[in-house]
Amino acid sequence: MTVATSLHSASQPSIDGIFRALADPTRRRVVERLNRSPASVSELAQPFDMALPSFIEHLRVLEGCGLVHSQKTGRIRTYQLAPEPLKLAENWLAEQRALWERRLDQFDDYVLKLKEKDK
Repeated sequence: MTVATSLHSASQPSIDGIFRALADPTRRRVVERLNRSPASVSELAQPFDMALPSFIEHLRVLEGCGLVHSQKTGRIRTYQLAPEPLKLAENWLAEQRALWERRLDQFDDYVLKLKEKDK
């Protein structure tokens, strides 16, 4: 099954939502931080100069598209990275790269044939 066909599965996160979430530099930095280990909201928010409600909205976007999961223990909410949506985006990008590499190879062959023809 290709990424294109798997995108329509109800159990799969939306690739549009994933790329939309990753388009924001704050959210990318949160994902990069969560690559190291799970972290609380306060740990994640600490390096950012923004109001906590604004930062929590970034976390909601990340959680909404499936890139992160949270768990609340007492008064502390901890976030961790969910690698499956990242793999979906990675697979889509790999398919696009393969497509363009094939197209560029075909174009290169075409140009070489034209050069041979001109000789």
